Amino acid sequence: MTSADLVLPPTDQHTPTAALLQAPGAQDFEPATGDMHLLLEQHGHVIAVYPAGIDPAHERRMHAVRSVLESDRIALLKVDLPPLGVAVLVRQLRQLSLCDFSPGVVASAARLLAHYIHAGALLSSVARLDRVPVSLRTHAKSWVPGAQFAVLASPRPQLIRIGSATEPPAGPEYGTHLLVAQGRLTSDWVRQTLAPAWNVQAVQECALPAVSPRWWGTGKLVEFASYLPDVSVLYQLVASVRRESCHWCGMELIGDRCGFCSAPSAPAGRTRAARTPHHTTPALPGP
Repeated sequence: MTSADLVLPPTDQHTPTAALLQAPGAQDFEPATGDMHLLLEQHGHVIAVYPAGIDPAHERRMHAVRSVLESDRIALLKVDLPPLGVAVLVRQLRQLSLCDFSPGVVASAARLLAHYIHAGALLSSVARLDRVPVSLRTHAKSWVPGAQFAVLASPRPQLIRIGSATEPPAGPEYGTHLLVAQGRLTSDWVRQTLAPAWNVQAVQECALPAVSPRWWGTGKLVEFASYLPDVSVLYQLVASVRRESCHWCGMELIGDRCGFCSAPSAPAGRTRAARTPHHTTPALPGP
């Protein structure tokens, strides 16, 4: 992980923590390369997950370290989720790392699991929001004193202005937990309105990630993310997808792209024999 505040506490005593890949300003290149080499020696493979809004210098550092080590055992996964959604995804991958999946499957599972994370925020203004489409009319409403907006960035962008008769954004149709991070916006709307509307099974709180105000364009926010908390359900989702070997690097993968080398899966008829039979994605349990 690229930031300590994106490493959520484990959900149980078995879930491992995540290693921190320091930014260039916090660690010189040689020690960073040494730390990555040590991780490879200890664990065999490294899956580095980082948000799309990361400092470009930090991203270049990780690619440079991988290049110097000349290792095909390092997966660099740029995730286009809000910061709290990235933190949730990383914890889910940490949970799956203990299952009987190969490193390639765990890395490529990130794209699958991201579709089951409903990540958004309650904002006091969308004037500087550039991650979700905002109409000119909505921009104008941002200047009305006291206005608040519910924004869902993933899996499908939604934006509504909060009002007495306003329905919350459409949420998951299966049982989830809701993680809430309070910024400088004082509001109970997420807990009192959104959580019941989404029929969440539990609500937990955490600190607001440091990069969230920049991602959302304001520090007056309450960030939230709903997710599948049960590792057995996560396991079922991943195990139900056909596996194949990457035609470029040979790593095992699910979906349409290798998590380690980013090569697209081979066209039909050119893939190697699948290691598990194909199944459709299972129905998720209700609330």
